[in-house]
Amino acid sequence: MTSQHIKVKVKSQPVVVMEAEVARKIRQHARTSMKAEVCGVLIGTMDNDRTVIEACIAGVNAAQGGAHVTFTQDTWEHIYKIKDQQYPDDKIVGWYHSHPGFGVFLSEHDLFIHENFFSSPQQIAWVYDPHTDEEGCFGWVGGKTEKLSGIRTGYSQSVEMTASHGSENESDYDEDGVDSFDSQVKVGGDKISGEPLWVMWTTRVLGYLAVLLLGFAGGYQYLAWRLAPDLRAIEQMAQKLHDYEVVLQEPAVRACVERFLNQFGGGPSGQDTPGTGSQRPPQSQPPQSQPQPKGPAESGKGTNGKH
Repeated sequence: MTSQHIKVKVKSQPVVVMEAEVARKIRQHARTSMKAEVCGVLIGTMDNDRTVIEACIAGVNAAQGGAHVTFTQDTWEHIYKIKDQQYPDDKIVGWYHSHPGFGVFLSEHDLFIHENFFSSPQQIAWVYDPHTDEEGCFGWVGGKTEKLSGIRTGYSQSVEMTASHGSENESDYDEDGVDSFDSQVKVGGDKISGEPLWVMWTTRVLGYLAVLLLGFAGGYQYLAWRLAPDLRAIEQMAQKLHDYEVVLQEPAVRACVERFLNQFGGGPSGQDTPGTGSQRPPQSQPPQSQPQPKGPAESGKGTNGKH
């Protein structure tokens, strides 16, 4: 079966079709640098007011900055080397770069690059923010660079197979240039996602789990730091108690302690220890009354001095 290309009528804006794998690679490249911009070129074909993006080449050795990026001579040499080796029959249909954390737009520096290096009417500029996953496409409209809305992401093989079963009549296209391949690709506006839904949610869940684990680890380290002096004091006290216990187990020390207790405390049980020579003296008995000798006045009758 011979595949047929789709012909889309465009009133004001060019139609851009990007392979889902290309969008994934752009996002992956942008996420490697969350503070400085990265860049690259888009490879594909341009025909019938339609730009098809089939591959991309990362701009290595580019002059990176927090809010700008520049294609250097080394960058262009690398790009053309890869293009000649892997994509000899394709064209450079545009460029891409990241805006880490400050939205999707074309700055004055970006406009200068686009107007001087990508000035063909069908060449586009793709911008992606790795912090928010927002992305957008800019192209030439009436001689000016504007943000495009007619963006498609999908797979070119599916698009061509769908077109081969249809016709090329004018009725196959609506007024906005949207044709039958909308059922095969996702129509995007300001934000285009070519990744499977499960991949996106898995990435988010793993990110949340990583943040939680880091939070627990940080909290544990903080508590360990705050409680370290108290823990050291408890360990020292426990060590001293252990040392005292070891000392008390010595026979000489135990004998000394027992002698002290027997002499001053009555022994461990509070009673005398036999054989120690420290028996208590017997309790003294109260003195008994002894008969007193009777005096002369008490011996009966007086004798008048006579015996």
